[in-house]
Amino acid sequence: MKAVRQVGFGRVARFVWVSCLLSLLRCAWLPPIRSFLLRLFGVTIGRDTVIHRMTLINVDRGGFRALTIGDQCFIGDEVLIDLAAPVTIENQVTLAARAMVLTHLNVGYADHPLQARFPAKTAGVTIHRGSFIGAGATILAGCSVGPEAFVAAAALVHRTVGAGEVVKGVPISGDQKP
Repeated sequence: MKAVRQVGFGRVARFVWVSCLLSLLRCAWLPPIRSFLLRLFGVTIGRDTVIHRMTLINVDRGGFRALTIGDQCFIGDEVLIDLAAPVTIENQVTLAARAMVLTHLNVGYADHPLQARFPAKTAGVTIHRGSFIGAGATILAGCSVGPEAFVAAAALVHRTVGAGEVVKGVPISGDQKP
């Protein structure tokens, strides 16, 4: 199988183990139980933080310890967090429903025709204190959201957002690489 040859048996075994833990997490229907399990698995979570049903991907790459969530945060339903690289969510941050935090880009196998133009990239994301990430917004790998910044619903964050800045929309340009 091509996937096993590319990533190796060790990563496949980690993937199976992490998938079992994530299945257990999906059964935790109350936020306090979810937070307890996440802490048990290695996630750092501050006090008074509410975590609704979220999806973690690429945990086999970065591990549960790659996720740090501060005090008094709110993680809404169906938030997706990619843990291929570290994700830090500081105190009093809100991630509204279906927000996405991505830490990697990979167009496919090593021999994929787009690899030369869009090489694999992995970089952490930090969302600083007091920020708000709107429903359906996407934060791309390597980006940072400054303190008390506001990212509107469905926005695409492809650059660093400054402190107190309000950003919205989806930039479209034929000459920018992701």
